[in-house]
Amino acid sequence: MRIAIVLITIILFQISAIGQSKRQYLKENRYDLNQEILFPQTDFKLIGFGALHGSAKTERAEIRLLKSIMTNNDLSVYVMETDYSIGYFFNTFLKNGDTILLKDLINHYGIRVPQEKSIETYNKWIELYKLKKGQSTNKKLRVYGIDPIVSYKYTFKHIVELLKEAKGIGSIIEIKNQVELDTTDFSPYYDSYSKSILKKFVNELTTKDIDLENPELNHIITNLKLSFDKYDREKIIFENYLWVSNYHRFRQQKQFIKYGFFHIEKEREYQNYPSFFTRLIEQDIHKRSNIITIIGYLTDSKVLWDLKYDENGNYIGYTTEGGYGISDYWKEYFRGIKNLKKAKLSDLTLYRLNKPDSPYNKPKPDLIEIKMLFSKSNKAGVKEKSTTRFIDYALLISDSKANKPLEELK
Repeated sequence: MRIAIVLITIILFQISAIGQSKRQYLKENRYDLNQEILFPQTDFKLIGFGALHGSAKTERAEIRLLKSIMTNNDLSVYVMETDYSIGYFFNTFLKNGDTILLKDLINHYGIRVPQEKSIETYNKWIELYKLKKGQSTNKKLRVYGIDPIVSYKYTFKHIVELLKEAKGIGSIIEIKNQVELDTTDFSPYYDSYSKSILKKFVNELTTKDIDLENPELNHIITNLKLSFDKYDREKIIFENYLWVSNYHRFRQQKQFIKYGFFHIEKEREYQNYPSFFTRLIEQDIHKRSNIITIIGYLTDSKVLWDLKYDENGNYIGYTTEGGYGISDYWKEYFRGIKNLKKAKLSDLTLYRLNKPDSPYNKPKPDLIEIKMLFSKSNKAGVKEKSTTRFIDYALLISDSKANKPLEELK
């Protein structure tokens, strides 16, 4: 009995010592994003930022991050979780500041990321517009979308803009009509009317053997064909990135990539399905050392959950969640998040994890493994892998309200 007690005491002491070591390291490598700071590293090609969707301070954190990075880095490439054409028209907003266009863009972008169809996302883009205006002429921020097609509306508009002369293409008339009417269902996720028009367009190009010389149009058509059937989203994101970064010649420029948590992990959680960033590393597109990943973690926060509509489809309200959904809940939490909470400086505290002497280099996946009470976690997929194989920085976002739906904007 005494031996058992001694062993338990030793184990608890060791666990406590490890926790203290990590907390001390965090305290020595933390930054308050509410202050004007210089991002600690300049030796990168890509910075990926991702967080759980739906919390208001995430958007403010992103702007703070961008400003801290842009202070001592030339950054003109912003890649977002949307398709090529929606990204193209976000650039139109960044040029003219048209807030009516911005609202519509967020509504369509939000089809893929519903919790970011919000007032906070709208305000973030207003800030990005101001940020771009303050940049020098030759380094203006430009937006690129690399996701599979999210909504056909801006695909229609983009095709019309690129095909100013469409001799011999009869279906372009229907495409132009839909752009002018703007009343159709633009969904690519089932057999909508807009999908039938675009299928007719693609079929006409094929049967008439019409050669489109414009590379952007050909890229859009490639993604249209993919949208007509089932597809592997992560594979398309990766392939679209290769084409877009090559065509727009930014592969070797510094890039900021805003994507969901999983997509920007630098290591496989399981062997059978690599993330977008993991594919970039494994296929030698970018060296692991040239990619920096920042993950946002929520604590004492809420997220936008569901939007409510009446039987006629009219918006009537929304719900939020503050337990499940933030991954800092007693039934579902990230291993090691308590150390971030104990070392925080403010409600937006950034921690650098990837220094050579970091305890996060050891084969224990803090901040990656999710502890779950009643469900199977990802423990087997990340076993004996270090935190820094996946991410380089952790951003603790505290005391955040949930996003408000764009419908609440007066």
